[in-house]
Parts: sequence; C-alpha cells; structure tokens
Amino acid sequence: MGMKTGAHIVWDWNGTLFHDIDAIIGATNAAFAELGLEPLTLEKYRELYCVPVPKFYERLMGRLPTEAEWELMDEIFHRYYAEHRVTCGLTVGAVELLSGWRSAGRSQSILSMYGHEELVPLVRGFGIEPHFIRVDGRTGPSGGSKAEHMVRHLASLAGVEAGRTVVIGDAADDAVAALHVGARAVLYTGGSHSRVSLEAVGVPVVDTLEEAVAEAERLAAA
Repeated sequence: MGMKTGAHIVWDWNGTLFHDIDAIIGATNAAFAELGLEPLTLEKYRELYCVPVPKFYERLMGRLPTEAEWELMDEIFHRYYAEHRVTCGLTVGAVELLSGWRSAGRSQSILSMYGHEELVPLVRGFGIEPHFIRVDGRTGPSGGSKAEHMVRHLASLAGVEAGRTVVIGDAADDAVAALHVGARAVLYTGGSHSRVSLEAVGVPVVDTLEEAVAEAERLAAA
C-alpha cells in the first residue's frame, strides 16, 4: 500500500506550462507553405485546431494529406519548431504554481505528446524537474491521441488515484485523455484552442494557470 498523496496534477507541456504557441503557429505555417496553403492567424488556428493532426490538416486542405504530404509537413513542422522553440519560455506564473503545489505536499507530473528525448532536457533546462514525480513525453510515432499514453502514465505513478487526479492542458484531447482514465480536467485558453472550442468539451475552462490550479484543488477535493 502506497502513501495516499491526495490531489495529483498531470500537466500538459506544449501550450500549457511551455508558452510556445507562436513557435507552433510559425511551424504550422511553414509546413503549409510547402503545400501552397495560406498562412493562418492565431485566431484561425485556435478555431480549427484538433487532434489527430492529419484531421486538422483536412479541415484546412479540404481533404486528408497523403502519406507523403503528411511526412513532409511533419518534418518541416518539427525542424522549424526546434529552431524557434529556443525563444519560448514558461507560461507566466508557472514556476511559482509548481513549487507552491509541491510545497503543499501534493504531487504532479508531466505527460506530453512532445518526443520524450527532447522533452526531458527542456524541462531540466528550466530547472523545474524536481517539482515532478514523473516526466513522460511521447514514445512512438506522432499524430495520435493522448488517451492511451495517459493510461500508461497513471499506471506508473505509485499511490496516485485517477479519482483524485486533475489533468491541466490546452487541448480538447487533454480532457478526452482524462475522462478515459476516470480523472478530471481543466482546460487553459493560452494554447492551441479557442475558448469556444474548449467550452464545447464540458469541463472547466480558465484563462490563467493560477485559475487552473485553483480549479484543480477544488475538483480534487470534491
């Protein structure tokens, strides 16, 4: 029997703890330009974005990309993103919130669909790694849903119960993954989705990470 840790937060990385939306839109537009597609504004991106990503491209192209197109776009996206991510920082308030949650004796982890090998040094580089009991990035091909990754992630956390866990992310898929394992979710508007598309999911939607953590505390106590 593990010690009960009480409330646990599973944080998303891109667009949530890591404020990289500008790099993501630039990378998306670089990939689109390759296929002769018009660049997107932030508003348009947030309105249309969805996972799996090929589905998002279908909304923009009027058809699913071919396998060759998808591979090309994915490659250009990642190359552009890798170059521009160095100019991105943590979301306002993130450091204080992470250390506050930890010093209150609660646990937290990161589950990201960003490649594991790239994620870990990035988290380490910001000096926040000690705040997490586990940091998991994606292993295997990109483009899938977070739900099956969430099952493995929670199974690997000793003493953490799904019912006392709150997933904080910026995408509808974060809520889908949470519901899949019987956890709660709070969605943050500073990343890839518009407030309107997040509100359609039916979980609490907030504009700051501070509100997200307050909401997580409330949900985990309920």
